[in-house]
Amino acid sequence: MKKIILFTLFSGLAYAQAPAGYYNSANGLNGAALKTALSSIITSGHQDKGYNGLWTAYKTTDIDKDYENDGSILDIYSERPVGTDPYKYTPGSNQCGTYSTEGNCYNREHVVPQSLFNQASPMVADIHFIRATDGKVNGMRSNYPFGKVGSTTFTSMNGSKLGNSASSGYSGTVFEPIDEFKGDVARMIFYFVTRYQSKLSSFSSGNMLGSSAFPGLQSWELNVLLAWHNQDPVSQAEIKRNNASYSYQGNRNPFIDNPGYVNLIWGSQQPTTDTQAPTAATGLAISAKTSNSISLTWNAATDNVGVSSYNVYMNGSLKTTISSTSTTISGLNPSTAYSFYVVAKDAAGNSSSNSSTVSGTTNTGTSTPSTDCANENFESIPAASSTYSNKTWSNGGISWTATDSRTDQTINNKAITVRSGSLTSGSSANGIGSLTVTTQLKFSGSNGVLDVKVNGTTVGTVPYSTSATTTTISNINISGNVTVSLVNNSTSNRVAIDDLKWTCYSGSSARQAQNIAAETSASSFKITPNPVTNQEIAVKGDVQNVKKAEIYTLQGKVLQTIDRPFRNGNVIRTGNLNQGVYILKLDGASMQFIVK
Repeated sequence: MKKIILFTLFSGLAYAQAPAGYYNSANGLNGAALKTALSSIITSGHQDKGYNGLWTAYKTTDIDKDYENDGSILDIYSERPVGTDPYKYTPGSNQCGTYSTEGNCYNREHVVPQSLFNQASPMVADIHFIRATDGKVNGMRSNYPFGKVGSTTFTSMNGSKLGNSASSGYSGTVFEPIDEFKGDVARMIFYFVTRYQSKLSSFSSGNMLGSSAFPGLQSWELNVLLAWHNQDPVSQAEIKRNNASYSYQGNRNPFIDNPGYVNLIWGSQQPTTDTQAPTAATGLAISAKTSNSISLTWNAATDNVGVSSYNVYMNGSLKTTISSTSTTISGLNPSTAYSFYVVAKDAAGNSSSNSSTVSGTTNTGTSTPSTDCANENFESIPAASSTYSNKTWSNGGISWTATDSRTDQTINNKAITVRSGSLTSGSSANGIGSLTVTTQLKFSGSNGVLDVKVNGTTVGTVPYSTSATTTTISNINISGNVTVSLVNNSTSNRVAIDDLKWTCYSGSSARQAQNIAAETSASSFKITPNPVTNQEIAVKGDVQNVKKAEIYTLQGKVLQTIDRPFRNGNVIRTGNLNQGVYILKLDGASMQFIVK
């Protein structure tokens, strides 16, 4: 959260270094009258310094003095409030420019897109709503309005997101900054529709602006911004930027000086009590099954303020509550049917109707022993530190290495937190049967998965979200010496890991699978793409003379046999394989492939 927050007193009429008497003509007003008075105040004295003048302005207005305090550009699309920023920009030296990825250069981001007012002055150069941000993220945000993202299509390195709207009243694409800067964005847009209220009727809406002076915004966008303003109060960084912008441009953002103006003007647009329930979640489906677990996914529900959690019901009884749109229900019985539905809830406690019900049967059980070969509780990790570095320790006869990691976060007491790295065990004897681990997303970011690798080969994934989640991957069943890794492929998400354990395995079926995979050491075939997609295995190489194809589990069980598999091309249809790792044997050559 904000390092320093300006708390308003009484009704919020506490000014932040505004000149004496600056807002006198607004005293005692509310609603449209207050908005008009403020428009007159902030129009007076406004000096248009031109579009190129923004580069000069940023050297005083957009400097990081509150996070790293290192004189770099304060970029709301890359700043990590806790932890190391993914990249930094030197004012004046890293201006865009050409960019292809994050970290190339910083640009001039119009929080209200300049296409809505045809790049006209003075709007095109108004420092109060034009921020210095990374060029790539600026381009991805494009001209989309701001809102709560449901299904994400792009995530920046600090967790800002682009995707379909989960905000009530709008279903298009939206952009969502991290929580740290949601109030900042709201107050910049409130400034824009107040300063330029007399011009709104000539602007394009962009699915965000209104066509009249009051309220000045479309209802759905107004509700989003009111919520963001109230949940993310004014920070010292905003106050400093407002003062620097006043020195540069000659006018101020009244909603930073006096946050109480927001609710005095628009407060009646939002009910004081949230009584609207979320919509029902859709698309509930089973994404994976093992002998003792079933994984579920669904599409996000929508709400006028925001969905806060989902209750997951199994056979009519509440099983778990999570904030993400996927979960794995573990501890189930083999070869047993279960039914599931989910209910969305908002922060006010309103519940949606039930989603559709989905049913599934767990896989047949195996004879995998239940003896633990490893049980790491992370109580022996190095002393608590927020610095990201490589950490090493030993416990229970197993050595551990965590790269790009920190040791100050907790789940069940101590935990290791990995950013863009991995947690890897030393070699452990007696194989691996099933693996269980607890994960939790820390700070800002988006839900995701960690890749689980055994001896360098991916055997599955474990999800993470802001709620602590325990996941079991069953039927890994690899014998002999094993090295286990959990890999975080995200460059921004910081994931805590705790209570990692796996059972031993030395069954004959695992040795059979190893023998199958070892029948050839140099195959002339290659599976691409791998992981496979659409239940199809595409094989490169001279496949026309292959007489037989066989698909095996890692336990050595044959699932499919196909004679002359490549008579009509280089693709094998696999049927419905669950998520996991399998072996494709082509005559004497064997290859592993992954189904996700």
